[in-house]
Amino acid sequence: MSGRVEQLLDAAMVAAIERLDVLSRRQPRGSREGERRSRRRGQGMEFADFRPYAPGDDLRFVDWNIYGRMERLFMRIFLEEEDLGLLVLVDGSASMGVGTPGKFEVARRMAMALAYIGLVNQHRVTLGMLKDASCERLAGLRGRRKAGECAAWLLDRAPAGALQFEAACRVAAEGRHGRGVAIVISDFLVADGLDRGLQALVTRGWDVVALQVLATEDVAPASHGIVGDLRLVDVEDASETEVTVSEALLREHRRRLEAHNAQLRDTCARLGIRHLAVDTDVDLPRLMMETMRRGGVLR
Repeated sequence: MSGRVEQLLDAAMVAAIERLDVLSRRQPRGSREGERRSRRRGQGMEFADFRPYAPGDDLRFVDWNIYGRMERLFMRIFLEEEDLGLLVLVDGSASMGVGTPGKFEVARRMAMALAYIGLVNQHRVTLGMLKDASCERLAGLRGRRKAGECAAWLLDRAPAGALQFEAACRVAAEGRHGRGVAIVISDFLVADGLDRGLQALVTRGWDVVALQVLATEDVAPASHGIVGDLRLVDVEDASETEVTVSEALLREHRRRLEAHNAQLRDTCARLGIRHLAVDTDVDLPRLMMETMRRGGVLR
């Protein structure tokens, strides 16, 4: 296993997730319900059936053994598989650096684990980093030998700047129509554009999963000494606010956070998006092996 991969996933974790696969709820063209990858009649390698010859058919696929027995022309039909695309998007804004451990570090490890699962299963994997109003990409990856490249790309990135969520998601959704799963890993603590950003991915055909990563500093700031008279600096736009962090203010913070998270859940339900909430102190193997499987993200 690549040394870069080991910086994000230990050997035990890799051994565990190799048995998993990504679950897509979308049914690609020509597939049967419940199949991971689309299987359609074509000129692939797996034999499916015979059909009578029609003028203009490719004579290379005539079954001459049947012709010898029946003196009738029949064509061999094969099944071919369509790719399942796996798009893993990580929020690279400065707010993701908050927490102990930081939300970005947890998101990066989750992204590596999901990408590895996709590579092992020969899916077409793309990693994306949502920053500002754009999306940096590492695309066209297939096979476990690309795991080191994924790890190096993720390790070379750090959270910084603000995020225009809607604009960044629109950039991420550009290009080919999605025929697979798009997993967005973020704290989703954005002022606006949350619903329109997620809808941009859904509209392009992706089966979207929202993994919301929150730190205890987000949920219970007082537990990390954020009390009293303070000057708070926004990590994304550097704006400053002087506040007195009282019990009343903490209760209001919790109320607004819960309302925001409820809105996110409602948006996901309306758009048909699977939503999972993740704490930064999460046990990653348990998250992958149990929570994501129960949530219908992995199998």
